[in-house]
Amino acid sequence: MKNFLDENFLLQNKSAERLYHEYAKQMPIIDYHCHLPPDQIAQDHQFENLTQIWLYGDHYKWRAMRANGVNEAFITGNKSDYEKFEQWAATVPYTMRNPLYHWTHLELQRYFDVHDLLSPQTAKQVYDNCTAKLQTGAYSVKSLIKKMNVEVVCTTDDPLDNLEYHQQIKSSGYDVKVLPSYRPDKAMNADDVAALNAYIDKLEKVIDAEIGDYDTYIAALKQRHDYFADNGCKVADHGLEQIYAEDYTEDEIRTIFTKIKSNGALLPLEILKFKSAMLTQFALWHHEKGWVQQYHLGALRNNNSRALTNLGPDTGWDSIGDFSQGRALSRFLDKLDTENKLAKTIIYNLNPADNEMMAAMIGNFNDGSVAGKVQYGSAWWFLDQKDGMTKQINALSNMGLLSRMVGMLTDSRSFLSFPRHEYFRRLLCNLFGNDIENGELPADFEWIGKIVQDICYNNAKAYFGF
Repeated sequence: MKNFLDENFLLQNKSAERLYHEYAKQMPIIDYHCHLPPDQIAQDHQFENLTQIWLYGDHYKWRAMRANGVNEAFITGNKSDYEKFEQWAATVPYTMRNPLYHWTHLELQRYFDVHDLLSPQTAKQVYDNCTAKLQTGAYSVKSLIKKMNVEVVCTTDDPLDNLEYHQQIKSSGYDVKVLPSYRPDKAMNADDVAALNAYIDKLEKVIDAEIGDYDTYIAALKQRHDYFADNGCKVADHGLEQIYAEDYTEDEIRTIFTKIKSNGALLPLEILKFKSAMLTQFALWHHEKGWVQQYHLGALRNNNSRALTNLGPDTGWDSIGDFSQGRALSRFLDKLDTENKLAKTIIYNLNPADNEMMAAMIGNFNDGSVAGKVQYGSAWWFLDQKDGMTKQINALSNMGLLSRMVGMLTDSRSFLSFPRHEYFRRLLCNLFGNDIENGELPADFEWIGKIVQDICYNNAKAYFGF
């Protein structure tokens, strides 16, 4: 029987142990998609206590606490930070077999050298110990990032953002690259005409010019795209239910935009055409600049309307959607490829039923110009756990080249989430190790070790050009 979360956690045999400890463990981290707040990095923020760095904004933990019968006052409400932590500590023993149990204890070990199991009995000791460390310079935000051997962080930023904090970070001489990503979802959200008009009003203020028609709107967004590039951006990200790939004409889109500006109600087909046009336009700019474009597909958001009204979005009420993905994704990628304007692309699915479809789809558009030009992205959100990662890795292995994968990312708002890279690396090494032990792969540790290092770091370094 193995000990819980020891040095060989998730490594089931000697081959896996060798691959992880000799090849994967020491590789730097390129976190090419996350939601870390750049202002806190720029200001080298110091968190007051463990609750603030660990529970604020973490909807994974919030969902578990709600499922455990914890009152909302102890989650997003006005209870004290320690009272909230007590409720999380009381929930953790009930999270066994949920990835939160592993993540929680990995983070306590890796950041704070705390090896106690979190429970009501250990809550006070853990809280006091970690909170005391958080008061020291070694636990400022910049120090925490460095502690995890992070080389690059790509935040997720709206085109309206002035990127002042990214500029501050760069000018500070901080030796971790913190780069913006262009995330224009709000700019194409024709489902809510009022919200889109409010967005256009804000864009007018940013560019200090009036936006009266579709052409000036596109020009304004292109100006922001250029601005992001000038500030080191090399990555775009789109969070969508589905890819939009309706046929349209430019005249149709101009007419639809005029209707939007007059607050007219759009027909369902007009919404789809507008989104399709915007998505295509963004993709052309991404190709022009040599950026990597990412598409996160399949989230069914804001399911609980009462909670949305009371707490707002991104508070833990989203889930896996069952949208049809294949045909529109094929049409979208094919349209760009036909014009020879398909940028390096990563596609992520939230519904595991789409695993093999996504893994097969990338092979249609890998044209030999770049190794792994079109990528099947790592397991995302609800799939970012042992079973989900394993299935994603196996689907990619079976349909394409796992050896060309650009590896893991945190997709997190928490500065304590970087051990997710370790989790992925351990699982990866264990899969290769099992194949070696079973005689399904040769015991060529030099070559397989190189592949492991490529997936952990080298592929991303080359692919993104960091």
